[in-house]
Amino acid sequence: MALRTATSADLPVLAEVHLASRAGAGAAFPPDVHTADECRAWVAGWDLTQYDVRVAELDGRVVGYTRTTPTWLDDLYVVPDAQRSGVGARLLRAVLADHPDGIGLWVFESNRPARDFYARHGFVDLERTDGSANEEKAPDIKMVWPGRDPLAFFRSMIDEVDLVLGDVLARRTALTRAVQSVKLSADRDPEREAEITRRVAAVVPELGHDRVSRIVDVIIRESLDASR
Repeated sequence: MALRTATSADLPVLAEVHLASRAGAGAAFPPDVHTADECRAWVAGWDLTQYDVRVAELDGRVVGYTRTTPTWLDDLYVVPDAQRSGVGARLLRAVLADHPDGIGLWVFESNRPARDFYARHGFVDLERTDGSANEEKAPDIKMVWPGRDPLAFFRSMIDEVDLVLGDVLARRTALTRAVQSVKLSADRDPEREAEITRRVAAVVPELGHDRVSRIVDVIIRESLDASR
């Protein structure tokens, strides 16, 4: 087996690897929303200055590839007849060696073999979605490999989330202030707050209804206090 950097001449072959791998996965993948020719055109348009694309060859035949950015593993595909022969593991180890500070990926929830494969190599589940943001509209999972310093990796992600949280709290406070000028009563609305709790709890089921209820109460109470 040999690994090498892809060239533009490899792109037509990589499109066929992509198509064959997805077709061979069966129900692990949701139905493709693109035709085979659309996929071929997409791969042919890859800008190899923007992606690191690595090819795996077995006895001179291209059997797999990876496509990465500095922070994401976008693709890892191996043709069906070369799977379970170490090709995928070799490709992934090369990716991890090139990303010592960590890397993330998205995988369909239905793709249990891929999820197990990444978990065996140290990836952990971080986020789950209902799939509304992907083309297939299928639930997916964000997995990350935290690299050589997991504590620093996860703290950097927390820092990013905290900035988003700060922005959301600022917007919530501003809206609370604005609504006070048009409300007929200064009293809180228990029914509306219960509905807010229900909607937020549905987004973060890990916290559960009671924890979300307490968080929502604090946000509303402090926002009102800051608006006076």
